[in-house]
Amino acid sequence: MSSPSSSSTNDAARLRADGALVLMTAFWGTTFVVVKGALGHGDPYSFLTLRFTLGALALTAVARREMLEPQTLRRGLLLGVFLFLGFVLQTVGLVSTTPSRSAFITGLYVVFVPLLGLILFRRMPRVTSWVGVVLAAVGLRYLTGADVGEGGLSVGDWLTLGCAMAYALHILLTERYASKTGVVALVAVQLWVVTVLSALCLPFTETRVEWTPSFIGAVAFCGLLASALALCVQTWAQVRTTAVRVALICSMEPVFTAVYSVWLGYETLGVREWGGGGLIVVGVLVAELGGHLLERLRGRGATEQLPEV
Repeated sequence: MSSPSSSSTNDAARLRADGALVLMTAFWGTTFVVVKGALGHGDPYSFLTLRFTLGALALTAVARREMLEPQTLRRGLLLGVFLFLGFVLQTVGLVSTTPSRSAFITGLYVVFVPLLGLILFRRMPRVTSWVGVVLAAVGLRYLTGADVGEGGLSVGDWLTLGCAMAYALHILLTERYASKTGVVALVAVQLWVVTVLSALCLPFTETRVEWTPSFIGAVAFCGLLASALALCVQTWAQVRTTAVRVALICSMEPVFTAVYSVWLGYETLGVREWGGGGLIVVGVLVAELGGHLLERLRGRGATEQLPEV
């Protein structure tokens, strides 16, 4: 049985991790605008190859020999494959589906994380986490405006569903494999895996790169910050929090993207979109705070039931 002091210490570490994940998600929300501009000057696979090469080189300079440890290589290889599948299936799926359907289906990893965690690892999330997941999924539907029931699922929709599954497995396995040491080395191996697999796709697609300042800046921004730094933060945080909480917090990414897009004048949001974004935030808050409230209520009830002496 854990002492109150150790429990409070764990809660504080979890809150710090969740806070770091919120900041990372807000940061990731800006990358959609950056990548959208970059893809006007280069094809997706060239951009991915350059982006992840830069990130991998930066982390290799920090991790050095630590990334050559057999366990780190094995775990990084597996995580890197799922990370690559998430990127490539979403990119290819966009060819035959709409951006709104792609955004919604990709966001379904928030549902797949607790389901796959229950099936594969027999981990049952709290009731408040399930409520938060449902609220976030409904919010994604309204925020993106996707109507996945219209005309059935296309090939692109199925590919994007595979992307959501890949991201869910990446989150679950990161929670399982991440440790309090060796975070940079583990992420470095993953980035090299994505780099190599992206480069292997280049001969099978039409490559195009225009070395404009905006394209170079996008490669540097996404490679060093959105990939290397952000994945290190995610891996560090997952040692201190749960996969379900990570998925819920990351589900706020389209909310931040929408806010940035409105701020930059790319689009305007109606009542439906704001309502959907609000539901996602409420879902995160329910999962984040609901468990603590239930524990307090249970503790208060147990105290009231104690016999008088």
